[in-house]
Amino acid sequence: MAIQANFSDASASSVDASEVAKFSKLSEEWWDPRGKMAPLHKINPLRLTYIRDAACRKFDRNVRSLNCLSGLRMLDIGCGAGLLCEPFTRLGAQVIGIDPSATNIAAAKLHADKGHLSIDYRCTTVEEMDVRERFDIVLAMEVVEHVVDVGAFLDRCASMLKPGGVMVVSTLNRNWKSFALGIVAAEYVLRWLPRGTHQWDKFVTPDELAHHLSRNKLEITEQSGVVYNPLGDRWTLSSDMDVNYMVVAEEV
Repeated sequence: MAIQANFSDASASSVDASEVAKFSKLSEEWWDPRGKMAPLHKINPLRLTYIRDAACRKFDRNVRSLNCLSGLRMLDIGCGAGLLCEPFTRLGAQVIGIDPSATNIAAAKLHADKGHLSIDYRCTTVEEMDVRERFDIVLAMEVVEHVVDVGAFLDRCASMLKPGGVMVVSTLNRNWKSFALGIVAAEYVLRWLPRGTHQWDKFVTPDELAHHLSRNKLEITEQSGVVYNPLGDRWTLSSDMDVNYMVVAEEV
C-alpha cells in the first residue's frame, strides 16, 4: 500500500508525496490486527491464497508444499511493513519488498528480525530499481489507486518481470458503487479505514487496467472480485468486481 516515483525525471514522477506521508503515519500500527490496519489483516489471508495459488499454477508447484515457492524471486511493490513478504518468505520465495516510506521499511525490518526472517527490504521505488533486476512474480497490491500516473507505474512494474513471469494486481473499481462502499461506508460509516485513505477519482476500472497491461504485452488470465461477507466476517472471492478486485497477468 504505497506509491512509486519515476526513476528518470522527478518532474514526471508518479509518486504522490501526500500518499507516502499518509501511510508513513500508520507505520507503527501495521502489525496490529486490531489497529487501523485491521481491514488489511482481515483480507490478507485471501490475498495470500490467491497469489500463492496463481504462482503454483504458473510454475507447476504443489500448492500444499510448505516450500511451494522455493527458488522463485518475488517483488512486492509498496510492501508496507511486510504483511505479504513474510508469509511468502516462509513458503520459500526470495522476496524483495520495496516502499518509499522509510518508516514503513523500518517497521518491516524490525518485525522480520523478530521472526528471524531474511527479507530484502528497500526504501525505494520500482522506478529507481536497477533495470537489470528481474522477478518471477511481481505484486502491486492496493497500490495503483495511490499513484499519480497509473500507466507509467504499470509500465515499470511490467518491465521487472522475467520472461514467463506473472504479475498480480489488486485495486478498486471506479463507479458509484465503489464510491458508496469503498469510501462512504468503509471510511465514514463503518470506519474500517482512516478518512481520506482513498480518492475515488484514482480508482482504476478493469478495462483501464487491462489496457495498461496489454501495452506491455501482458494479458489478464485470471480475475476475481473481492467481497466482504458480514455473516462470516470474512472476505471471499466473487464474480462481482464492482468494488475490490484482483487480477493475474501473464505474457501474451
